[in-house]
Amino acid sequence: MKRLLRIVAALAVLALGVVGYTAAMARVGSGEAPAMAPPDQQADAIRVDKSDRRLELLRAGGVIASYRISLGAAPEGHKAREGDERTPQGRYVIDWRNPNSIAHLSLHISYPNADDSARAAQAGVSPGGDIMIHGIANGWGWIGGLHRLWDWTNGCIAVTDAEMREIWSRVPDGTPITIEE
Repeated sequence: MKRLLRIVAALAVLALGVVGYTAAMARVGSGEAPAMAPPDQQADAIRVDKSDRRLELLRAGGVIASYRISLGAAPEGHKAREGDERTPQGRYVIDWRNPNSIAHLSLHISYPNADDSARAAQAGVSPGGDIMIHGIANGWGWIGGLHRLWDWTNGCIAVTDAEMREIWSRVPDGTPITIEE
């Protein structure tokens, strides 16, 4: 019995340590954001294929970069309300960026649009918001591509920290993004 209590106590201490570490690292931020790439290397559109777990940067209709992604924890279907953990589908715009995000850098997707807001209002729910393309939670970037083993965000699109730095530099504000099932 004492052995079981020690194991439970050790697991509780470990869990508290993970929570404390994550909370502390969220305050540290992402570090300095990279400079923008030269205009001829920047994307003029983004395409996300949810079923293939792929984000592509496009320029003049051609793919200039492609990334494997993780999505919201309930990825199938269109985001309908706050808290449903779905990644939205449709046409949006990258409308602002956050260099001090709790996840390594982030680009904001203009969800909800007018249609999303109207559907949510008709259903009597909040559509949610703060849908981003981002890296790993600050302090956890060392897990790298392992984050792709499951869909773990609250509806966002996640890539590795290194990929996020590249995407940040190649995607100016105002870039259209199409998210498809």
